[in-house]
Amino acid sequence: MGRAESSCSWLCLLAIIVNTGLSSPLAGKEVWAYEEVREGAHMFWWLYTADTDSQNRPLVMWLQGGPGGSGSGFGNFEEIGPLNRDLEPRKTSWVQAASVLFVDNPVGTGFSYTDRPDGYATDVATVASDMLVLLQHFFKKMSEFQSNPFYIFSESYGGKMAAAISLELTKAIAQGTVKCNFAGVALGDSWISPLDSVMTWGPYLYTTSLLDDYGLADVSSAAEAVKQAVEQQQFQKATELWSVAETVVEQNTNGVNFYNILTQDSDEKRTSVAGDFIALQTHRHIRPLHSQSLSELMNGPIRKKLGIIPQNVTWGGQADNVFSYMAGDFMRPVVDIVDQLLTAGVNVTIYNGQLDLIVDTIGQELWVKKLKWEGLPGFNKLRWTPVDDPTSPGVTGAFCKTYKNFSFYWILKAGHMIPSDQGPMALQMLKMITQQD
Repeated sequence: MGRAESSCSWLCLLAIIVNTGLSSPLAGKEVWAYEEVREGAHMFWWLYTADTDSQNRPLVMWLQGGPGGSGSGFGNFEEIGPLNRDLEPRKTSWVQAASVLFVDNPVGTGFSYTDRPDGYATDVATVASDMLVLLQHFFKKMSEFQSNPFYIFSESYGGKMAAAISLELTKAIAQGTVKCNFAGVALGDSWISPLDSVMTWGPYLYTTSLLDDYGLADVSSAAEAVKQAVEQQQFQKATELWSVAETVVEQNTNGVNFYNILTQDSDEKRTSVAGDFIALQTHRHIRPLHSQSLSELMNGPIRKKLGIIPQNVTWGGQADNVFSYMAGDFMRPVVDIVDQLLTAGVNVTIYNGQLDLIVDTIGQELWVKKLKWEGLPGFNKLRWTPVDDPTSPGVTGAFCKTYKNFSFYWILKAGHMIPSDQGPMALQMLKMITQQD
């Protein structure tokens, strides 16, 4: 097996599981491999086929945030994979309803790696181009999935990447360079319009009693500085000022957690990093996706199980660089890309957690109202529909609204990582979006 590309059959997997002491997934098979998407740039993917009737189930690709967060690690073992971090079966695994493809992207994320500095992506255009190469290879190798409905699901910055990838994929399918049945994209708590998120932090925190008048003024002032930088197209500066705005929020809320406003960061976590904004932001938003216990799992038993990770590559070892190289593109909006997707007839779903701060629902609703899509007036006229919590019939777990090829899900009692906070509701939403419910 080559250094940059390999896979493992189900029988091989069973042997590895026995040798490493890992628990077996509930059913189905796994396949994983590397793809060289550019010279010296290697991306890792890991596929779980659906527990039952995989030939007729949709294929879902999951993209993590950051940029630099690992789908093969966090998304897999903390959110939707068949096993949790303790390698115990997850009751709300998405593999119950779909085959799930985790991809560590951009290059340098998770087990993905680059041989040299110019291998890192610096914008979402490169991210999309790299993913297109990977998908070309994937659907050629795994041709049995070419006819399955293919959905891209995402979280946080993964949503920004998913939008760009979806547009390029739509073009590639039309040109015949990728063979797949693309059925839609779902943007979860997504960094589509960064400024709309930042500008609503103050009002959201104020109305939830997490800021007083002085705090609201401080946060609003910091947000205005970000706005000026974005309006002047100074995106690197805007990213730095975004970091400043987050610090102002922390100072005025005594450390509210950006991923769930009902929790609080510890004093140790808030004060343990000082220095440049890249180090601070990777500590705030990348390191939580690489906890010590998860890192030990990925660089220990999982690495041994996979058997194809180069000796000089560690899971998450290049994550800080991924964020650093993307910093100049971080605050750029991609609302126009969502508009293009809708106009092209692509099924687009937005879903957001009620308790998320960093990508608050208020900000999501603001950029949705800015869409130029011709169906927006019809969407705005609709009233939302309550969706029962699947574990508590009669209790509302979410609200949703669908018009033509656009849907919005408001997920209650969930923060930034919806599958972690409300696993049953997230699984139900997946079934609804993929028309299995």
